[in-house]
This record gives sequence, structure tokens and C-alpha cells, in this order.
Amino acid sequence: MSEVRVNNLSNENNTGGPTISGITTYSGTHFFVPPQGDTASRPEDCEPGSLRFNTDSAKLEYFRGNTIGWTEIEASSHEVGGGTGSNVGTGTRGFNAGRHVYNNTIEFITISTLGDSQDFGDLSTGRFSNGNLVGGDSRMVYAGGYYVNVIDFWTAQSTGNATDFGDLTTPRQQMSGCNDKIRGIWAGGRGPGHAGENTMDYITISTTGNAVDFGDFSAATPSTSASCSSSTRGIWNYDAGPVAEIKFVNIRSTGNTTDFGDGYGDREMNGGQSSSTRGMFAGGYSANNTIAFITMATEGDTIDFGDLTQGGYSMTAMSSSTRCVFGGRTYYSHPSFYRVNTMDFVEIATTGNAVDFGDMAFMTDVTGNTAGGSNGHGGLSG
Repeated sequence: MSEVRVNNLSNENNTGGPTISGITTYSGTHFFVPPQGDTASRPEDCEPGSLRFNTDSAKLEYFRGNTIGWTEIEASSHEVGGGTGSNVGTGTRGFNAGRHVYNNTIEFITISTLGDSQDFGDLSTGRFSNGNLVGGDSRMVYAGGYYVNVIDFWTAQSTGNATDFGDLTTPRQQMSGCNDKIRGIWAGGRGPGHAGENTMDYITISTTGNAVDFGDFSAATPSTSASCSSSTRGIWNYDAGPVAEIKFVNIRSTGNTTDFGDGYGDREMNGGQSSSTRGMFAGGYSANNTIAFITMATEGDTIDFGDLTQGGYSMTAMSSSTRCVFGGRTYYSHPSFYRVNTMDFVEIATTGNAVDFGDMAFMTDVTGNTAGGSNGHGGLSG
């Protein structure tokens, strides 16, 4: 085998380099330096598989074709720190955040275990949202509240306070989010004056900055508190009256929602999360204990899964790729509303009734509308 040693290889105009075919082996024991540049200088119309180092994100990224574009290469490590007891070691973390306009608590669990939640840190300001957090393997993002447009983020594997991410296009609460590894989307919710909105915003999770308009939800709805994600679809369950309806979008595109099917009963269910194939919804006003599921790759109505240990609404959901945990709930028993801090769980691939997981340590206020999510749900599997 011949050996050629040169410092640089390029064409005569220094606008390109040679094409090397066949099996090429790099035998050095030190390092290989790929092309690099900031996000703004990303080339377009590259060959799929092209590799570069992004100096803004400090991560390697590769080109997946003109439709998807550049994607970061992420390590799939769920090493976690900062917890005690069952919340140390490895595992997908579930989060609940906010509660009341004066409460800024973030709490967490390790979904593969059982036990009570623990304190994680604080949001930048007290608020409630009653919807899903979005996030990737390492970052969780919380948006909106009563009635603010603030977006916060935190690192899932550590503990600590949230940091400012940017702003929503409009201030609102009671929306809900969907996401894949790259993009998070929030839809619907109540704007100032408690009016329903059809706004849909999106962000790129790995960056920071203000949200961008995605399209329109099918109706100006004051609550889209149940949602789930596959690696390609974002799906919302909402109260359309006289029946609940389910709408979806393709996460990597932009545009308006499309009809998916009907939800369970005449009210939206709460606490949506997913594996890579099934979306899960549970509960509803005023003491509905139903758990239902959908197959996200197809369209159709919800199917009965089983029952919660106790019915209610305004609950959150957190999932790994195999298990879904429903946290907290409010129920009405004339003449009063009651808030309980129970957490239930189910194994997503089966059907059956929920089993007790533990208690939410902080989310006990009767006015609580918490936002929940995880860094290992099915939407991150693609």
C-alpha cells in the first residue's frame, strides 16, 4: 500500500477537493478535524450524510437531505444527577413545573422506578400552563403561563433553576406541546381575557430564541391540555363540543392541523404522552377516570385502555419509551373542587388499569395547572 503525505488537498481554484472512492482508512491515533462554521453558514443542497462541526451549538451535525436539513448528532445517555434514593443513576426523567401564578417549582421523578417526586429547581417566574413540556434527551423547555409569553429551559440530567429561552408569539396558558428531537410545537390555549386562540408556535429545542409561527389550530380553543408525539407527528386532543376531537401536524413541516379522529366523551382528556407508536390520554372533567390510547401512525378514534386509580382533570403526563405516569389531578364534588397529588402509571404496550407510582411532593394546590413532560418519550425515538 502506498503512502502520500500532504498538508492540503484542493482543486486548482481552491474551491473544492478531490473525491476519494473505495474504502478509506484513517490510521492516525489523534483526531480528525471536520469542516466547521456557525449556523448561519450552513451550506445547502449538500449530499445526504455530509458532516460538519457547528461552532454555535458546539456539536457535530449531519445533512439529512433538503426536506429535513441539518441535524445534530446527540449522545443517547440518560445518566442523571442531583437526586436521591431512586432518582439517581440512569433513567428517563419526568418533570412537573409551575402550579399557580405564584408558584415556580420544578419537580422530577425517574420514570423506570417508583416513588415520590423530588425538588429540581425553579422556573424564572411563577405561573401555570396546564400543558406539556417539550424537550430532547438533555433539555426541557417550558412555555407560557398566566398570561405570559416567557419560555424557559433547563438541563434534564442535572438539577437547578431554569434559564430564559425566548418568547412565544403571543402570551397564553393552557396550551400543550409536541416535539421530536429537533423541534417543539405549542398549540391553542387561552390568551388575555381568557379567549381561546388558534395560534401554533414552534422552536428549535437545541437553540435559544423566540418562537416562530407554525400555522393555525383547527379552532380557537381555550384548552389543548392533552397531546402526544411520535417521531414525525404532533397530536392534540381537545374539547370541541359536543365531542372531543383529535388533530395532528407533521412536526418537521409548517401548516394547519389535520383531523385525526375523535376523543373519549364530550370533553378533552388530559395528560397526553407516548411510546414511539402509541399515544396515551387520561382523565377529564369532572372526575373521569378513563385511560385511552391511539396508534399515532394511523388516524382514528381513541380506544379504551383501562382506568386511573382516581378520576380527575388538570393532570400531567410523563413517559419513557415504555411507561406512562399520570401526575396529580383535580376533581369536583359538590360544592367544592379538590386537588390530589397521586401519581399513577401504566405500561404503554399493554392495556389495563393504572397502578400507584407515588406522590407529587409540591403540586397540591386546588388551582394547580401544572405542565408535565419527559426527556425520553416516544417522539424522541426517530
